[in-house]
Amino acid sequence: MPMKVQLRTLPTQVAGVLIQRIATDAYPDGLVPSELQISVEFSVSRAVAREALKILSSLDMVDIAQGRRVTLRPIAEWDYLSPLLIEWLPKAQVRELLHELRDARLILEPAIAAEAAVRVTGDDLARLSAVLDAMPRNENDPDDYLRLDLEFHMEICRATRNRILDRFMYSSRWWQLASRRVSNQAPDALPIATQQHRAVFDALAARDPRRAEDAMRVHLEANLIGIMMVDEVPNFR
Repeated sequence: MPMKVQLRTLPTQVAGVLIQRIATDAYPDGLVPSELQISVEFSVSRAVAREALKILSSLDMVDIAQGRRVTLRPIAEWDYLSPLLIEWLPKAQVRELLHELRDARLILEPAIAAEAAVRVTGDDLARLSAVLDAMPRNENDPDDYLRLDLEFHMEICRATRNRILDRFMYSSRWWQLASRRVSNQAPDALPIATQQHRAVFDALAARDPRRAEDAMRVHLEANLIGIMMVDEVPNFR
């Protein structure tokens, strides 16, 4: 799938190279190059090197202490909701994380759908219906369908009136989009997804929590089949 060109600042480009190295164990001693070493290797200013390290710190990948070397943080503590990690981690690691995202969504989203079925209003259903009605018209346009797909799931979450859940869903949108770009490559993926979305909507409209939970689980489990059918994760850069 063609992607839009994204212009990256020089610090972000340098940080991307360092992220790739860190992810492939290029620094087994746990020490990342210093600001000075980065400046020399990449032929950039100390300010650029400093900003690149700040990006790594913002991703919880390194600790930076005054007067000390930059040290790696445990891999479990990285900020996996950041879109930069999607772009720069090796594809094998992205695939692992897509499976973990699917597991996380299976824990949360069926329960979200059940709660939404209890709290959903007429206005919520009207917005969901508008998104759902647009899906068949965009099954030949994967980019627009992705936008509708994400909005459908966000609207269900908003129907719970839970701001914490809303922020989780919103913060994980980059990984959700990445997951859909993979699963949507399966044969007839989009028409099938539309049918599954319709089943979720019908359960919400009936205000049936158990039915909504089951329909959402069927939909999410189908995503894993789509991911497994694709040999390589697309280029997210």
